Amino acid sequence: MSKDTNTTSHLIGGFAGGLTSSVILQPFDLLKTRLQQSESGNLKTTIKNLQSYKQLWRGTLPSAMRTSIGSSLYLATLNVLRTSISSRKLNQVEILSSSTLPKLSMTENLITGGATRGFVGFILMPITVLKVRYESTIYNYNSLSDSIKSIWKHEGIKGFFNGFAATAARDSPYAGLYVVLYEKFKTLLPTLFNINKASITNEHLFNRKKSAIINSTSAFLAASASTTITAPFDTIKTRMQLEPLKFQKFFKSFSMIIRNEGFKRLFDGLSLRLTRKAFSAGIAWGIYEEIIKFVNRV
Repeated sequence: MSKDTNTTSHLIGGFAGGLTSSVILQPFDLLKTRLQQSESGNLKTTIKNLQSYKQLWRGTLPSAMRTSIGSSLYLATLNVLRTSISSRKLNQVEILSSSTLPKLSMTENLITGGATRGFVGFILMPITVLKVRYESTIYNYNSLSDSIKSIWKHEGIKGFFNGFAATAARDSPYAGLYVVLYEKFKTLLPTLFNINKASITNEHLFNRKKSAIINSTSAFLAASASTTITAPFDTIKTRMQLEPLKFQKFFKSFSMIIRNEGFKRLFDGLSLRLTRKAFSAGIAWGIYEEIIKFVNRV
């Protein structure tokens, strides 16, 4: 397979997985955003304030754009970096795994995952800002074009990058931890369930299902752990994007929330984000890995 074909398969796999998960799980993202902006921090009140169930999918377009394009760029770039590092290694020990992706050390996975996420996050920051504001009730934008014009008029180019420091502080560590844990779980789960290498790499349909289950479960577990650890950064990021005049600096916003609202508020929306990120990772990475393996077989 040529290098161009290989990169294209990662772009397509990332796009398909990201798009599917973002559309299905958008309600969790919307509720998380509104919970973080509310004074009460009460989920039941947040749900009651919805005008209709259709509002749960408000912001799906920017969310789908961000997640699908972001996943596509992230996974393709990550694969290029990891393949480059892996290709320089000699005498690699074959590890039991359900995946065909490059095998790196924990440190290499941590660095490549975090660095790639920070780079892609900066490129997609304007879409992230639009997504968060479109989901909230503070800004009643009628369309994406209206939101773009409004931000440009009142805040300039800087407005499209509000909260980038908090986003990077959340996403880079999250991505690094995620890749480390994801790769670890992919080697642990087959051992725990006594699955040998032949059964997870065999072309038989039943055994390919085992491989897909291992990858999706690994993604779910890795996302759950990484999401919990980086939850405070998500709350700060949301506040900075929704109320940029009040929450201007990352560390200042951090201290303001703790001083005025308590440490617990930093974890507002964790259950929603945890559910969304865990299932999103399970769906997106499961689809991604299967597409990569399919292309490799063709």
